[in-house]
Amino acid sequence: MKIATFNINGIKARLPRLLEWLDEFQPDVACLQEIKSIDENFPRLEFEDKGWIVETHGQKSFNGVAFISKHPINDIQRGLPALDGGNCTEDEQARYIEGVVNGVRIASIYLPNGNPRPGLKFDYKLAWMDRLSNHAENLLKSEQPVVLAGDYNVIPQDEDCYDPAAWTEDALTQPESRARFRSILHLGYTDALRQIKPHGAAYSYWDFQRGAWQKDNGIRIDHLLLSPQAADLLKDCQVDRTPRGKEKPSDHTPVWVELEDLT
Repeated sequence: MKIATFNINGIKARLPRLLEWLDEFQPDVACLQEIKSIDENFPRLEFEDKGWIVETHGQKSFNGVAFISKHPINDIQRGLPALDGGNCTEDEQARYIEGVVNGVRIASIYLPNGNPRPGLKFDYKLAWMDRLSNHAENLLKSEQPVVLAGDYNVIPQDEDCYDPAAWTEDALTQPESRARFRSILHLGYTDALRQIKPHGAAYSYWDFQRGAWQKDNGIRIDHLLLSPQAADLLKDCQVDRTPRGKEKPSDHTPVWVELEDLT
């Protein structure tokens, strides 16, 4: 079972590239971020005509997450629960969708960027991460395989960045951001990529400016975190750099994990 995470940076702009990648890679589930579309305007027929199942949690012009799946998606939840476990009706930003596919509970996550900092945006990022950590802990109680996939907007370690010194003031590298990311790992989740490749560059994002892609000036911010039950099924995890090198790409590229099939 292959599960991929892919920040597409706008479904309208990346539709040809996304359809091309789906045809070539054939994931079981693709977790998308930054679809930048309300649910009604998402081009679902383009996918459904090819046999894909589509579930979205969209927002006009900004944010938005989605699932593209070969298999039925059950028990769908849109929005990240509040710290008390209730629905977070006050969160106007569409950043979280969760569902169960073939016995694996999967989330597509678009974590807030947090810049500029200090300020309200950074405060929102940290509060959102607290809610995510709380929900991640609650998900462990189900004792089912869980995959928390998405754009975390966190560079976990200096080795996940081409030039750490250039990012010291950025929200993505702040001690508070990194500590909250580690808090999820400390619950018992596994960073799938680092389980397969413990060290070295494995970038998933390259800025459109200053020839970042050509120079390989990248950062690793797209992650798949696995519950212990999912980690036991881990076969492989890799970065697929191919889409980033094509015409009119997203600034992110897919990261995928392969799990043993529960069925």
